Amino acid sequence: MLILLPPSESKWNRPRGRPADPDTWSFPTLSPTRRAVADALAAVSAGSEATTVLGVSEALRPEVERNLRLESLPATPAAQVYTGVLYDALDLASMDTAARRRANRWLVVVSALHGAVRPTDHITAYRLAMGVDLPGVGALAPVWRSALDAPLTEAAGTGVVVDCRSAAYAAAWRPGPDVAPRWVQVRVPGASHHAKHTRGLVARQLCVAGVAARSVPAVADTLAGAFEVELHEPGRRGAPWVLDVQAP
Repeated sequence: MLILLPPSESKWNRPRGRPADPDTWSFPTLSPTRRAVADALAAVSAGSEATTVLGVSEALRPEVERNLRLESLPATPAAQVYTGVLYDALDLASMDTAARRRANRWLVVVSALHGAVRPTDHITAYRLAMGVDLPGVGALAPVWRSALDAPLTEAAGTGVVVDCRSAAYAAAWRPGPDVAPRWVQVRVPGASHHAKHTRGLVARQLCVAGVAARSVPAVADTLAGAFEVELHEPGRRGAPWVLDVQAP
């Protein structure tokens, strides 16, 4: 199973420790694109218009300036870097050993800076969103789309792709024809805060249940005991299934 998550806007970083080593991260074929995006981000972050280009308020300039020191700041497991509503609901730290092992294998965070990382990859807190048109490389979703296709298709294998990403991050990769019949988007009605929380709970439930589902209906069945679910078949060839989920 492959469970795709968006990153969080809020991020935490260890105050001390060794810097990140990109050679140790998952999906090593992404290295050239990661380097190009990181270099472009550093160049933008050094400029006076950095906050405007990156689409953040001036109050966040200290976080933008951190982008200039990503190679020297302490590295932190991605499971701890990403914080906020979805990750609070996921609560990896409270899982038992077996569930956490599955989470480390099944969960992938789609990142504007790194392309894709697993929870155990040691990265550094950064400020960059997928919707940014980054001078030097261009709009990030198209930049990552071709780079992510091969590694994420391989990561999906013969299992189901459970897509908990927001729209901006979903634009960075769509499963191809071989994987699309096993691709399901998790849809949650209501406000953004509620949707993020429920998607975190969905990802957690799948990891805790431990059912390596080989079909989308099997995923729906796994979640049905903990949520109100309604599964919709794809509207056309290549489109995802849609799973409406509500917490009871």
